[in-house]
Amino acid sequence: MRGLLYEYGITVRGGRRAGLKQIRETMAELENRVPSILFHAITEQLQRIATLDEDIQGVERRMTSWFKQDDACRAIADIPGVGLLTATALVATLGDANAFKSGREFAAFIGLVPKQKGTGGVVKLGSITKRGDPYLRTLLIHGARAVAFTAKNKSPWVESLLERRPTNVAVVAMANKTARTAWAILAYGRQYDGGYMSMAA
Repeated sequence: MRGLLYEYGITVRGGRRAGLKQIRETMAELENRVPSILFHAITEQLQRIATLDEDIQGVERRMTSWFKQDDACRAIADIPGVGLLTATALVATLGDANAFKSGREFAAFIGLVPKQKGTGGVVKLGSITKRGDPYLRTLLIHGARAVAFTAKNKSPWVESLLERRPTNVAVVAMANKTARTAWAILAYGRQYDGGYMSMAA
């Protein structure tokens, strides 16, 4: 819609919400400035967008209700970088946490571990495998990125990781740790503890 209106010398503010608000507020003016066929097309598109917004809100309400009632979702929601979408997607994908032997196995299942290549006993780590559910993997990475760039109180581990590694590598490592932490919480029935330090080598 923004592109079509621009062809008639009408500029629309950037951003979805701001742009739609401006178009809706200036419909009376647009009716006199653009051809009727374009005006009717814009009216129909606005109606479709309004219907989609209502459908999305309905889905979000149902997801929020499930999130509040589901013990597993609420247990992992305290992990930094895990919100409504990530928690519900992770619980739905994970199913029975005990189906995986370890958090690393779960992280490998969703493609958050590096590929391993090697000959003569020398193993080299490459990019992540990107196996499993791309939706959940994307949510975990975006959540980790949000923690890396917006969290006010980052853990010492995160601070050190961001100093030592390229940003994208650090973010994927954080997403990997989030997946492993979520698995541990659900597999052992624990609560998230931000100060917990694993004793494993």
